[in-house]
Amino acid sequence: MQPRLILVVEDEPVINDAVADRLRAEGFQVEQAYDGPSAVERCAAAEPDLVVLDVMLPGFDGHEVCRRIQATRPVPVLMLTARDDEADVLVGLAVGADDYLTKPFRMRELVARVQALLRRVDRAAELAARPAARLVVGDLVLDTGTRRVTVAGEEVRLTPTEFDLLVRLATTPGEVLTREHLLAEVWDWPDASGTRTVDSHVRALRAKVGPDRVRTVHGVGYALDES
Repeated sequence: MQPRLILVVEDEPVINDAVADRLRAEGFQVEQAYDGPSAVERCAAAEPDLVVLDVMLPGFDGHEVCRRIQATRPVPVLMLTARDDEADVLVGLAVGADDYLTKPFRMRELVARVQALLRRVDRAAELAARPAARLVVGDLVLDTGTRRVTVAGEEVRLTPTEFDLLVRLATTPGEVLTREHLLAEVWDWPDASGTRTVDSHVRALRAKVGPDRVRTVHGVGYALDES
């Protein structure tokens, strides 16, 4: 099998090279870019399997890079942010990022996130080959074949991660699922180190499907309301 191709976009050469070297050591092919315009160009030319994308870039920022590359061809994006600011994270998720890491980060964690994202891509392809299912919860309708969502008859655009999260919640409406459970099933993470990631994605999902559909059970997790 051809090694997966990762595009690393980071304006700091030392960090860019360190990430690229570690990913190559893990068996990936790696392309590198150092600013917004070249990132969009390299993504169009190389068609990577995944993009590791810094937010702060010269030319234009990572949010604009993500918006442009997702408009051309959906691709998993792991966004790197220097600030653990909820607003920054939500903007990144809104423009199509699938996951994020806050600097400074451990290389081991970055590799684990990359591998988990790629496993989810493979799993989504396997699910797409199965007979499509139609999940209906009130006026919320999900089609797993076309990966389309409508709310009260209006189509809502979700990122791949948001869609997978909503499908999991809609599969057992009313059931409270812990953050750890969602991390294991949606993100394919074996540990509970990313529970804040679940919280951020739930907030982004609420902004698109309605603030009251996904119910928080404090100290436990989340459930999709059946009403």
